Amino acid sequence: MLDEPIPIREITSYPTLAEPELPKPGSFGLSRIGGLTGKLIAAGQAFSGDGSRWTHAFVVLDDETVIEAMPGGARIRPLAEYLAHEEIFFSDRPIQTWMARRDPRLIEMYGHNAGTHEQLIRDVVVLNARRLNGTGYGYLQYLALGLVAVGVEPRWLRRYIASKGRMICSQLVDEVYRRAGVHLFNDGRLPQDVTPGDLANYAGAS
Repeated sequence: MLDEPIPIREITSYPTLAEPELPKPGSFGLSRIGGLTGKLIAAGQAFSGDGSRWTHAFVVLDDETVIEAMPGGARIRPLAEYLAHEEIFFSDRPIQTWMARRDPRLIEMYGHNAGTHEQLIRDVVVLNARRLNGTGYGYLQYLALGLVAVGVEPRWLRRYIASKGRMICSQLVDEVYRRAGVHLFNDGRLPQDVTPGDLANYAGAS
């Protein structure tokens, strides 16, 4: 005999949908920019030999915000604005890679104030990310990347770009980790040589 259904009035609790897990501070994200800006960045990446569909990168901070390089300068904005995007990818690989090594130099440099070494490196990444807020945008970097892709490496242009301290989004991400003692690439490339597509390949984003 089948059990009789429970009257609705006797149900005291209802199952709720679990909230999506937020990306951890110190991780980075990839997304796609729409509009004219997105088209220009995609064209710049294609010209540089990187045809990735990911056209933007940013670093997750510790207060449900992110920092990103934009044409108007690096800025901090709510993480929620990105979570609403259909195409987005987060990677915690830089932190996990550092944790696997437990670099003693970084621990010695910053001390043991954090509860765990993982919390320490996340705090350091976020601190260095915040220091780049307001950094100007590196428009010329796409030109330099494109020239390198066709076998031309204008050192004077690269020196000029480096001296101005301006950054594209993926460069800002790589620079944040570099300043924290976390190196994403071991092939000698400079942060200004990193594209969103490079970060996607590093993170295994399709």
